Amino acid sequence: MDVRRSKSVAEFMALAGDFLAAREAEHNLIFGICSQIEADPSQYAEAPYLGAVLDGGRVVAAAIQTPPWRLVLSVMDDAAAAGALAADLAGRVLPGTVGPAEAAAAFAAAWGRVAGIVPRLARHERAFQLRQVKPPRPAPGEMVRAGSSDRAILRDWVEAFHEEAIGAGNAPPQDYEAMADHWIRGLGRTAWLWVDDRRPVSLSGTGGLTPHGTRVGPVYTPPELRGRGYASNLVAAASQRMLDEGRTFVFLFTDLANPTANKVYQDIGYEPVIDIDEYNFRAT
Repeated sequence: MDVRRSKSVAEFMALAGDFLAAREAEHNLIFGICSQIEADPSQYAEAPYLGAVLDGGRVVAAAIQTPPWRLVLSVMDDAAAAGALAADLAGRVLPGTVGPAEAAAAFAAAWGRVAGIVPRLARHERAFQLRQVKPPRPAPGEMVRAGSSDRAILRDWVEAFHEEAIGAGNAPPQDYEAMADHWIRGLGRTAWLWVDDRRPVSLSGTGGLTPHGTRVGPVYTPPELRGRGYASNLVAAASQRMLDEGRTFVFLFTDLANPTANKVYQDIGYEPVIDIDEYNFRAT
């Protein structure tokens, strides 16, 4: 097997785009990250890793990494692709990997052998897609696009989301102030707020374009404001807006350890696509 690295998203898509597009929903995270790289390359301090595994000229797997984040894997049509990728990435700093469950497990095992680390399963997730919104039970308020006056709340809530989702102290260092600025400007992602009585009560982002879709996330409501329908109404409104703007699909990811969120999103029309696993890597 041959691993080919690309120097640009355009080169990567010319090589692996058809392979990825054949299962667009399964690969929405890879497409989305690539679209964000093109929209705002300044947000990445290092050049991304863009690799495709070929077997006799046929693409059988792909992977990307934007340091300091995890390696993102595609579906693997041949399990041997995991070893080929691990060998190609030898010497690179990888905090972990995320991808379809079988691919993630295969790569984690291969990376453990190559890098001398102990992979640790961090989270079971599921990718969902939506074609039509089922309106949830109404909640008071409305969706508005976040503006410059919302910078502080975006910064704080995105940081809180990462700490809650990844674990306090486990998230890579981030400039959340800069991230909030990028989202306010619509660079790669747009921030939406649910506002009740002029008070922001929930946050959602939209962005990460795929050939026919886009992704919703992160979704965050402060703990003291949960259970009131704010997040479900915000996600439904944001998803409908993306469909109205011409997207065929809207995607999102859920943590399978959160049954409430999984039910809420399915109630508004999201359908499961594939299970996604995340692994953390640490030295032995």
